[in-house]
Amino acid sequence: MALNPYTGLPAERFWRKVVTNVPPFAVNPHPKDTFVIGPTDKVATGGSCFAQRVAEAVRGAGFNYYLTEPPTPGMSAEEANARQFGTFSARYGNLYYTRQFVQLFDRAYGTFEPELKAWLRDDGRYVDPFRPTVEPAGFASEAEVVAARDAHLAEVRRLFETLDVFVLTLGLTEGWRWRADGAALPLAPGVAGGTFDPELYECVNAGAGEVLGDLNGFLDRLWSVNPKARVIFTVSPVPMIATYMDRHVMESNSYSKSVLRVAAGEVVGRGDPRAVYFPAYDIVTSNVNAGRYYNEDQRTINDAGVRHVMRLFLATFARDRVSPAPTHAPVDLAAEFEGNAGVICDEEEIERSVA
Repeated sequence: MALNPYTGLPAERFWRKVVTNVPPFAVNPHPKDTFVIGPTDKVATGGSCFAQRVAEAVRGAGFNYYLTEPPTPGMSAEEANARQFGTFSARYGNLYYTRQFVQLFDRAYGTFEPELKAWLRDDGRYVDPFRPTVEPAGFASEAEVVAARDAHLAEVRRLFETLDVFVLTLGLTEGWRWRADGAALPLAPGVAGGTFDPELYECVNAGAGEVLGDLNGFLDRLWSVNPKARVIFTVSPVPMIATYMDRHVMESNSYSKSVLRVAAGEVVGRGDPRAVYFPAYDIVTSNVNAGRYYNEDQRTINDAGVRHVMRLFLATFARDRVSPAPTHAPVDLAAEFEGNAGVICDEEEIERSVA
């Protein structure tokens, strides 16, 4: 049989060999030849809402989850949760839009001082527009907001300089900015404070080039203060909750996740072994799972999905702690592998040629 470029490639390169005849819960697309997370490595997290599930799983798997803003002694679990102590490694709140990563670093190191200082709420209290939900009770004055922010940014600097592994979950391409200086915000004004004025704020929807520039910029900044830091990029499989674009939210979500996935692939494609992509998004959203990893709202990720993701996370980064894949599925798979008779697909010729 004549040789061609696909002759002799490993099984993982062929869909039928590693997907078609494998139960969905056992599909294993984890990356190879990555670094190992040691038991003492300080593992930090940041990003979108799904990063919180990652943080929970990291703690549950016995990793050394790193906090530079932990709850104060004696604080109840309820208060700590409400004030986002431990939600992420520092109290920066959700970082949905990649420009937030870059500007968080620049604000922490004093190279970017946003013009916008505080948002006033309807109850007369003030909040930090860059993390508007971390203090549910708000602040009495703008000065208190600024003082709390300064203390927080000092801990962000400590985090960046001392972490060993940073798991960053990319969430959205849509975001809001303060027009005057481009300061990136996690929420639109008026949602959790402030007042929407289109003369002052604008909605942006980043393209792949802008997102890639942000990710490269963040890596370069992080490595300038912590050359040994390792970064794991993921893309959140949680669909966006709303879009400001004049189109169906499903279309906006598809655009957003596609751009983030492309940019994540591009940024690790620079070949630096300190940055890798982990396919949490690919695992959860694959057609192979037929939506099994979503709750009834078709948006939030259920425990089975998180377990699958974290099992492969361990298989990738902590092979000594990985548990075996389950031997049965939580759902009936009787109709899982129906054929596609009558469908003509030229790609099938590749498989036939190396059979």
